[in-house]
Amino acid sequence: MLRRSRLRIVSRARLALLIAVLLPAAGGSAVAAQPLVPDSREQIRLSYAPVVRAAAPAVVNIYSRRVVSTRSSPILADPLFRRFFGENFSSGIPRQRVENSLGSGVVVAADGVIVTNHHVVAGADEITVVLADRREFEARLLGSDERTDLAVLKIEAGSEPPPFVEFRDSDTIQVGDLVLAIGDPFGVGQTVTSGIVSAEARTRVGINDLNFFIQTDAAINPGNSGGALVDMDGRLIGINTAIYSKSGGSIGIGFAIPSNMVRSVVEGFTSIGRVQRPWIGAWGRAVTNDIAQALGLRRPAGVLIESVYDGGPAHAGGIRTGDVVLEVNGRGVDDPEALGYRIATLPVGGTADVRLWRQGQERSVSLPVRTAPEDPPRADVELTGSQPLAGATVANLSPALAEELGTDRYFSGVVVISVLPGSPAQRIGLQPGDRVLSVNGEAVGSSQALRRMTGRRSNQWQLVIARGEQRFNLVFGG
Repeated sequence: MLRRSRLRIVSRARLALLIAVLLPAAGGSAVAAQPLVPDSREQIRLSYAPVVRAAAPAVVNIYSRRVVSTRSSPILADPLFRRFFGENFSSGIPRQRVENSLGSGVVVAADGVIVTNHHVVAGADEITVVLADRREFEARLLGSDERTDLAVLKIEAGSEPPPFVEFRDSDTIQVGDLVLAIGDPFGVGQTVTSGIVSAEARTRVGINDLNFFIQTDAAINPGNSGGALVDMDGRLIGINTAIYSKSGGSIGIGFAIPSNMVRSVVEGFTSIGRVQRPWIGAWGRAVTNDIAQALGLRRPAGVLIESVYDGGPAHAGGIRTGDVVLEVNGRGVDDPEALGYRIATLPVGGTADVRLWRQGQERSVSLPVRTAPEDPPRADVELTGSQPLAGATVANLSPALAEELGTDRYFSGVVVISVLPGSPAQRIGLQPGDRVLSVNGEAVGSSQALRRMTGRRSNQWQLVIARGEQRFNLVFGG
């Protein structure tokens, strides 16, 4: 008897989840309706098919192609080998090789705007989009943002616009909500998997710079990248981007970029051709249990502000060093990644309500939403010559460039933005994001000044390089 009761409870729980599928099709208000407990055999036969019919036609396959140059063997590039076989030995000539990549994408507007993952189309020379009805189009890349791992494409579909899905506010989802993941895993064709939202705000995943993800147990496999995570109304709540797996297949831990972040990236690339990323102009760390007790907080929550950029949005809004940011527009923040996400998804030009903990009391301030300024101008310089920094491109560090590089906080000075492979700068271990503080005992004030310093002849080079909070003193012979 006890076993039957348990079975009945489990069956009713499953049916309660499935009953939501037919609510949109019935024409009523699915959002406002309360969950019902099914009590008949007919309700077991409910299906996800109406949701799939609504959303799946907007999910597309993306084929990207790029040409890379390679040599058949590293030995053939050896000078000693070429001395015996000649400089034009055919096997040593660089060859071109075609690399193909397969992924998924989602049409989000009737004019053919498509969103996918940055890593699906990174470096592509050609991008082909295949719709669910098998029509094929060459796609134009409107923009790609490595920090969010999102790319925006556009196709010209002519007189027959492609189906598209509408965005849903990803802040309205809850753990336990039913979701469907739609994509093309392993290139076998469009596939649909179902599951629930396992977590709303995963910030320690390490997939991109702006760590904030929806976690789901709906199966996501290779090839699903860029596909849709939709709710039971067929609305987009996320772009599938990664899985946690030791075997390469799904084990029920998948991650999707929230639709609010997706929408802000799409709007940036389609309106002004770039991502406008709001900036708070303050840095801090997560509140631990010890910090919470010291500050009189009831529990560890929020971000303790450790520095504020003079003249930035946080400074203008009245945020001070030592404040704890608890909420942004009513949404809690528990670590710097969550704070960065909440700020990054705000519309530029508006304001945000920020709730603080200061000196044992809660306070509210209004934060202006602005982008980071490029002050001083970056003034890119490629360093050349016979010196250790040759092959590095440097620029004047500003809040805007710091945001672009994804650094945790703002520093002043000259920063490395790229390093040529095989160059002296790469051989000494220089990396993008490193700062050049001094050359031969002279402080570096600007990128142009660094060019002049490295242009002088010297028998010995003494460099001071900063990487984050660390400093390295390097000495090289001339």
